[in-house]
Amino acid sequence: MARQAIEKQTNFGMSVEIEPMEAKSAEALPAGTGWQYEPKWDGFRCIAFKNGGNVELRAKSGKPLGRYFPELIAFLVGLAVDRFVIDGEIVVEIDGMLAFDALQARLHPAESRIRKLSGDTPARFVAFDMLMDKDGGLLLDQQLVNRRARLEEFARIVSADPRQFVVSPFTRNREEAAVWLSGSGSDTDGVVCKRLDEPYRPGERAMVKVKRMRTADCVVGGFRYGRDSHLVGSLLLGLYNDNGKLDHVGFTSAISDAEKPDLTKRLEALRGQPGFTGKAPGGRSRWSTERSSDWQPLKPELVVEVRFDQVTGHRFRHGTRFLRWRPDKSPSQCDIRQIGQ
Repeated sequence: MARQAIEKQTNFGMSVEIEPMEAKSAEALPAGTGWQYEPKWDGFRCIAFKNGGNVELRAKSGKPLGRYFPELIAFLVGLAVDRFVIDGEIVVEIDGMLAFDALQARLHPAESRIRKLSGDTPARFVAFDMLMDKDGGLLLDQQLVNRRARLEEFARIVSADPRQFVVSPFTRNREEAAVWLSGSGSDTDGVVCKRLDEPYRPGERAMVKVKRMRTADCVVGGFRYGRDSHLVGSLLLGLYNDNGKLDHVGFTSAISDAEKPDLTKRLEALRGQPGFTGKAPGGRSRWSTERSSDWQPLKPELVVEVRFDQVTGHRFRHGTRFLRWRPDKSPSQCDIRQIGQ
């Protein structure tokens, strides 16, 4: 299906059917020979199509992204190459650091707002795979090592401004990749591992991703009951901001069924104000696990250590993993600087 989709694109115009190759999660970098390691970029996964004067940017979901990034469309249209399909990532940098919240701000319904942002915080396309070359040749069945060589050749030909287009760096040295994963000298959020001898497998989890994980000690400022349950479903996490107010920063729902009865009793005994004194939990949001807007405020006495990956706007972007209770830690020590971006 994906091969047919690209062939349709090359002959008749843009296609919405192609799916990017994806990655499965792992706790550690794979060992052995034959691996290529690349930074895991904190942006929007995107496949860029060009056919003559037509350019499309397609998200992993297949939805078009072009209207949100007019500066990238204009740049790709202007390249002195008439045809290609490139897999990559759209990122935005502010003061030399990746800024996912600035990237999200682009998904705005007002064209005037998008135009302003495209000038204030222009996006960049980070290329990491080539699916069709400048001559219209399909590369899906070729090994990664060959596709990478074609991508680097393409980059040399177009000589693009690195503020608009770059080829993602890579290493084939596991020790160097481990340094990337540790966060030393990098603001990306992990490492993607690819087999050098593998073809491109659209829609398959044929790569490996290892995220950079961090920990934080958080105040439990509230909790939610599970759906249709009288037992706890998730803990609501807080950190004190620079004004001394407790802001809601995310949740953890990794609570075993065996723990829930006793934990529910413990939490219910602590119900009471103030709960969150700064930013409070809302109703339906991508940070909550329950559909209900109801949450129970707690006296700020419990501290928990959680593991997290990404932070956007001083909040955990995803759910966190419960690690342990911290009775030795004072709630007042749990401040927002732990998750400084």
